[in-house]
Amino acid sequence: MSTTGPNPNIGLTTISRTVASLAVGVVHTLERAVVGEARTRTARGNAWEAVCADRARADRRAELNRLVAELAATGAAARQQRERQPIS
Repeated sequence: MSTTGPNPNIGLTTISRTVASLAVGVVHTLERAVVGEARTRTARGNAWEAVCADRARADRRAELNRLVAELAATGAAARQQRERQPIS
C-alpha cells in the first residue's frame, strides 16, 4: 500500500498555472461576449497599438528636444545682450 497521494506531481505551481489558464480563458470569452467578435484584441491589434505608442513617445521626445533647444538659444541670446550692455 502506498502512502503518497493520488498524484505526487501536482504542486502549488501547477494549481496556480491551471487557475491562471482558466482565468485567461474566462476573460477571453467574456471579452468576446461584451465587445463583440470584431473588436476583440488580437496580436496584430496589440502590435499596432505598441507602434502608435512608440510614435507618440518619439513625437513627445522630439517636441521636448525642440523646446529645450529653443530655451537654450533664448538664454544664450539674453546672455549676449547682457554682456553688450555697459555697466552703470
